[in-house]
Amino acid sequence: MSVLILLILVSVLVAGGFLFAFLWSVKSGQMEDNYTPSVRMLFDDEVKPIANNASIKITSSTKPKIDSHN
Repeated sequence: MSVLILLILVSVLVAGGFLFAFLWSVKSGQMEDNYTPSVRMLFDDEVKPIANNASIKITSSTKPKIDSHN
Protein backbone atom coordinates (compact mmCIF):
# COMPACT_ATOMS: atom_id res chain seq x y z
CA MET A 1 0.00 0.00 0.00
CA SER A 2 2.84 2.39 0.75
CA VAL A 3 4.26 1.79 -2.74
CA LEU A 4 0.98 3.00 -4.25
CA ILE A 5 1.16 6.22 -2.25
CA LEU A 6 4.79 6.69 -3.31
CA LEU A 7 3.89 6.21 -6.99
CA ILE A 8 1.05 8.73 -6.73
CA LEU A 9 3.35 11.30 -5.13
CA VAL A 10 6.03 10.77 -7.78
CA SER A 11 3.49 11.07 -10.61
CA VAL A 12 2.13 14.33 -9.12
CA LEU A 13 5.68 15.70 -8.90
CA VAL A 14 6.41 14.74 -12.53
CA ALA A 15 3.14 16.29 -13.69
CA GLY A 16 3.98 19.46 -11.75
CA GLY A 17 7.38 19.57 -13.41
CA PHE A 18 5.81 19.33 -16.85
CA LEU A 19 3.30 22.04 -15.94
CA PHE A 20 6.12 24.29 -14.73
CA ALA A 21 8.12 23.69 -17.92
CA PHE A 22 5.07 24.45 -20.09
CA LEU A 23 4.25 27.67 -18.26
CA TRP A 24 7.90 28.75 -18.40
CA SER A 25 8.03 28.15 -22.17
CA VAL A 26 4.83 30.16 -22.72
CA LYS A 27 6.07 33.08 -20.62
CA SER A 28 9.49 33.11 -22.32
CA GLY A 29 7.89 33.48 -25.77
CA GLN A 30 8.61 30.11 -27.31
CA MET A 31 5.01 29.65 -28.42
CA GLU A 32 4.57 33.00 -30.17
CA ASP A 33 5.58 32.05 -33.73
CA ASN A 34 2.30 31.39 -35.54
CA TYR A 35 3.54 31.93 -39.10
CA THR A 36 6.49 29.56 -39.49
CA PRO A 37 4.69 26.24 -38.86
CA SER A 38 2.17 26.99 -41.60
CA VAL A 39 4.82 27.55 -44.27
CA ARG A 40 7.55 25.19 -43.04
CA MET A 41 6.64 22.52 -45.59
CA LEU A 42 7.18 25.04 -48.39
CA PHE A 43 10.80 25.68 -47.38
CA ASP A 44 11.98 22.13 -46.66
CA ASP A 45 15.04 21.27 -48.68
CA GLU A 46 14.86 18.06 -50.62
CA VAL A 47 17.43 15.53 -49.48
CA LYS A 48 19.20 14.03 -52.46
CA PRO A 49 20.41 10.45 -52.13
CA ILE A 50 24.16 9.91 -52.21
CA ALA A 51 25.48 7.90 -55.13
CA ASN A 52 26.93 4.46 -54.55
CA ASN A 53 30.24 4.99 -52.69
CA ALA A 54 31.88 2.11 -54.55
CA SER A 55 31.95 4.07 -57.80
CA ILE A 56 33.57 7.24 -56.42
CA LYS A 57 37.00 8.00 -57.85
CA ILE A 58 39.12 10.81 -56.39
CA THR A 59 41.12 12.49 -59.12
CA SER A 60 43.59 14.31 -56.92
CA SER A 61 47.13 12.95 -57.25
CA THR A 62 47.74 13.17 -53.48
CA LYS A 63 44.74 11.04 -52.50
CA PRO A 64 44.31 7.35 -53.30
CA LYS A 65 41.49 6.14 -55.52
CA ILE A 66 38.57 4.49 -53.75
CA ASP A 67 37.33 1.28 -55.30
CA SER A 68 35.18 -1.46 -53.78
CA HIS A 69 36.77 -4.14 -55.98
CA ASN A 70 40.13 -4.33 -54.19
